[in-house]
Amino acid sequence: MTTSREIRLKARPVGMPAAEHFELGTIELPAPGAGEVQVRNHWMSVDPYMRGRMYDRPSYVPPFELGKALQGGAVGEVIASNDPSLKVGDIVMSMFGWREAFNAPAGSVQKIDANGLPLQAFLGVAGMPGLTAYAGLLRVAALKDGDVVFVSAAAGAVGQVVCQIAKIKGHTVIGTAGGPDKVAFLKEIGVDHAIDYKAVPDLKKALKEAAPKGIDVYFDNVGGDHLEAALDAARPFARFAECGMISQYNETGEPKGPSNIMLVVGKNIRMEGFIVSNHYDLQGAFLKDMADWIGSGKLKWKETVEVGVENAPEAFIKLFKGENMGKMLVKLS
Repeated sequence: MTTSREIRLKARPVGMPAAEHFELGTIELPAPGAGEVQVRNHWMSVDPYMRGRMYDRPSYVPPFELGKALQGGAVGEVIASNDPSLKVGDIVMSMFGWREAFNAPAGSVQKIDANGLPLQAFLGVAGMPGLTAYAGLLRVAALKDGDVVFVSAAAGAVGQVVCQIAKIKGHTVIGTAGGPDKVAFLKEIGVDHAIDYKAVPDLKKALKEAAPKGIDVYFDNVGGDHLEAALDAARPFARFAECGMISQYNETGEPKGPSNIMLVVGKNIRMEGFIVSNHYDLQGAFLKDMADWIGSGKLKWKETVEVGVENAPEAFIKLFKGENMGKMLVKLS
């Protein structure tokens, strides 16, 4: 038997999640059954989208169940196998995060070849956040020559990749982040205009000063006042890739829409929301490009790491306090 600790959803948060909404449990795993593998997780991810799964309401993914282990991206090692397709020592990705170990059908995990990358990169720059950035910028926003690109939460897991892809392709990039350390990181990765949204008194004014002729692309991770500022600064026929709106995920009242939403009509703005799972056909091209960019030193990334499954809830909560630089990860072993 293998002992595994896991984080369960104890209660559904109203507003900001807190420690009391989670509980730590322990289970004993038997040997894997026919067609199954047993995996010891080394790394797990926490992501803003998980907040939506804590509501009991229909969405593009089912809600988390009370009293059961949460789910999310993880990278681990096969420690026992009862399926010929995988052997002990294979490194696999799964959606069985928030736990130290698990048994699952071999077909529900994906074997990966690290190719020299650290394993946790497959939960960040070479994983779902990276593909989100790639698909959102190149397909949804349909990046064109000469575009001025505005990215909110630009020092986050997705934003840092969006900024660098846009710079690699020769574009002017404006990014927002909260605090001097994050602004310094944006400058380090080549962002042309880094705005500390916590320090400027007027975000609309700051964006217009950074882009006096306007913006062509807005990659939205924040919503709220950032979306309003982007609408104000948009050029005619601008494209908005609506990836997330973290400013509203813990809203308990009626969320406020942008007061200037009518500009969408007069400026002929195209706004498109997207979910990365609808763009998995880009995976091959994404991995090839990322390997080239990382290998040539054109793309860098930051991570924030908490240690131990017991600290996963705190890592998750920190996302909504802006206490992460780049990808938020939990090291499990």
